[in-house]
Amino acid sequence: MSAKFKTSLAILTVLLALGGCRRTDVRDFEVAVPSATEADVPALTAALAPYAGVEKSSFKFDAARRVLALRYDSMQIAKKNIEMAIAGAGFAANGVTPESIGAKPKK
Repeated sequence: MSAKFKTSLAILTVLLALGGCRRTDVRDFEVAVPSATEADVPALTAALAPYAGVEKSSFKFDAARRVLALRYDSMQIAKKNIEMAIAGAGFAANGVTPESIGAKPKK
């Protein structure tokens, strides 16, 4: 192998390695929680508190739309995990119901 080829191969290897080193992917997410009210926000917050990747300071509940808006890092937690955590607390979340995961619904 020529020195030029080895150098090109080394540069290509470094560029490919750096391209795969993504550490964070922070995204906005809205969760429809049709049965929740303003009084339920502490329960929603508590349901998500144990999970890494969910920015607790980003929670905003729109009572008129019954939507919880938040930011999360998709490299640490998936949307479906967020929905299931909320459903586990007894609230339907984007169609994931407490019953569908074996949890008791909040009344």
